[in-house]
Amino acid sequence: MAQTATTGSRPRGAGWWLWLPRQRSFQLTAVVWLVLSLAVPFLAGPGLPFDRPSLEGQSVTLQLLNAESNLVLALGVIALTMIVTRHRVVPDLAARVPSRAMAWVEVSALIAYGVLIQAVGMLVGKMIGSGPISAHMVGSIYASREPITPTQALDWAVYNFVLYAAIPYLVFRVRGYSNAALSLHSSDRANDALLIVVVLLFEGAVELAFIGGGFFSLSTTQKLLGVPLATVFNFVGTVLPVMIYLYAILLPRFLKLTGSVPATIVLGGLGYTAMHVFDHWAVYDGFVDGTLSVIFLLLQYFGPGMVKSVLTIRTGNAWVHALAYHAIAPHAYVDAPNLVRIFRIR
Repeated sequence: MAQTATTGSRPRGAGWWLWLPRQRSFQLTAVVWLVLSLAVPFLAGPGLPFDRPSLEGQSVTLQLLNAESNLVLALGVIALTMIVTRHRVVPDLAARVPSRAMAWVEVSALIAYGVLIQAVGMLVGKMIGSGPISAHMVGSIYASREPITPTQALDWAVYNFVLYAAIPYLVFRVRGYSNAALSLHSSDRANDALLIVVVLLFEGAVELAFIGGGFFSLSTTQKLLGVPLATVFNFVGTVLPVMIYLYAILLPRFLKLTGSVPATIVLGGLGYTAMHVFDHWAVYDGFVDGTLSVIFLLLQYFGPGMVKSVLTIRTGNAWVHALAYHAIAPHAYVDAPNLVRIFRIR
């Protein structure tokens, strides 16, 4: 059993499978998840309002089951993470924030700042003709009928990197936080490296097996050019922004405020979902369509967001989730076809 200094963690010797279901945050999340899942068939009727060409022709039930599989896979990665880190001392992320009062101020400011970024991103997206700027590039995960241009892809990456990664990082460094205090330093490089390799191999194999058809259909030239392009653009435009803004800065403050590891993991999942609220396939032209968009965004991103939270909490190092569960899997190969279309690689 790993020793831990983390606030709100389970008592020493208590099995997580018995302790976790008794946590209020777990119970509330399970109930809300069930209600939202059951609501989908009633709200969707004969079909969903999303324009996702790769899922065209699939029934509502099949799309719902496919979306639910994201949570199943996420829980598998979380279990794997717990096994690999079971013997290490878990860093106390909450101790990296001076006080709860300071955490309230910083979280409030960061959330307001994030809302502003997304609001401005809608306007900038319209100006450059790409649609609202979200944490994922247009055509990422779900292909778009009309690919964006290379210039629009660069605008997306620069916008997210500067506003979500560079500015928050510099501001908090100026405020006196070290890289270690920002969860950007390893306390156990050997275990971090092992965890990165294990999670990357597991997640990568599953994704290639089930959603890697587009990658395997590429020619050798397209693979050789598309993978590096997808890796670089997504590393700058989504991996670093998500890592810095949400998991390096906000996550320890969530833990300081809640005093609960399960609640912090849930907030990390919700935060990750919120960063994708304007993904290109989401529709907000009415109450029903908007509600369905929010539900499917949660089904898509909540589970992976929790995985990133667990990886960061267990290691105290936000780089682990970025390298094990974001930069390569899925963006290097699942998004390669998108970059091939954008750059018209033959």
